[in-house]
Amino acid sequence: MIFLGRGSGYGKVILFGEHFVVHGVPGIVSAIDSTADSEVRKVEIPGINIRDERKGSKGYSEKKKVQQKESIDRMLEAMRLDKNVSLDIWLGGNLPGFSGIGASAASSVAIARAISEEFGFNFSDKRINEIAYEAEKAYAGTPSGIDNTAATFGGLIWFKKSLTGGPNTIERLNIKEPVEIIMANSGIVADTKEMVLGVAERKKKYPEKYDQLFKQYEELAFKARKALEDFDLKRVGELMNDNHRLLQGIEVSCKELDYLVDLTRSNGAYGAKLTGGGGGGCIVVLTPGKELQEKVAEAIEREGFKVLRTKVGVQK
Repeated sequence: MIFLGRGSGYGKVILFGEHFVVHGVPGIVSAIDSTADSEVRKVEIPGINIRDERKGSKGYSEKKKVQQKESIDRMLEAMRLDKNVSLDIWLGGNLPGFSGIGASAASSVAIARAISEEFGFNFSDKRINEIAYEAEKAYAGTPSGIDNTAATFGGLIWFKKSLTGGPNTIERLNIKEPVEIIMANSGIVADTKEMVLGVAERKKKYPEKYDQLFKQYEELAFKARKALEDFDLKRVGELMNDNHRLLQGIEVSCKELDYLVDLTRSNGAYGAKLTGGGGGGCIVVLTPGKELQEKVAEAIEREGFKVLRTKVGVQK
C-alpha cells in the first residue's frame, strides 16, 4: 500500500479591499465553495515532481510554473525540510486556475497540508496559514496575508494587516446564509506582484491623490461590514460598485474587467467589481438566488467569457 498525504485549500474572493489591505486598511474576504486539492508522497526519484491538473485559463499553469517552484521551496524552508527532499506533488480540485480567485493561496494551503500529513507533522491551521503566507511571497512579493487566511480557515473574514510586525487582525464575520455570486474570468493572466508594486510606486509619487482614495475606501469598508452583518444585500452591491470605482482610481482595473462589470450590472446584478490583483483575472458579481445567478452567468458566457458559479460565506 502506498501512503500519501492529502490536503485542501479554499478558493477565495475579496469582496472589499484589494490593494488597500496591503497598506494596513481593513478588507473583507470570503472563502468560496471550491477548493484546490493536493496529494503528496515521498519518492526515490530525486527532485520535486509537480503534476498540476487544475483546469482554468489557458497558460495559467505555464505562466506560474517558476513562481510555483519558488513557493514550494519557501514552504519547505518554513517547515524546516531539506529543499532537496524528493516529492511527487499532485494538484487538482474543482477550483480553476484563474487569476483573482486565490488559486495560488489555495494550492499553497493544500500542498502544505498534504506535506504536513505525509511527514506526520500534524500542523495546526494557524501554522499552515503561516507556511502558506511564506509560500505566497513567491506569487505576490509582499502579500497582505488575506488570501492564505481565507484559503486556510474558510468563512467570511474581516482582515487587517499589521504594519508593525505584530499579528494581523483576523475576525470572523457572520451572515444569515451563504449567498450566490459569480466570478467571471477576463482571460488575462495577471501578475499580482507587478500590480502590488505599481500601486506602491504611484502611492509614493502621488501622495495627496492616493491618501484621499485610501481614506474613501476605509470609510467604505466599515459600511460594507455593517451591510453584510445586516444582510442588506442591495447595499452590499452598491458598495461593491463604489469599491470598483476606487480601484479604477488607483489604476488596477483594465478595459476587459470594466466591460464585464458593466455587462453584469446591465443584466440585473446587485453589484460587481474586480477581485484580486487586477490588471486581468476576475470580477466578482453579487447575484443572490439561483435564478439571478444563472441569468447573469449566461449573459457573460454568451460573450465568450468563462464563469464560476459559487457562493460566499462558506464555513470550514
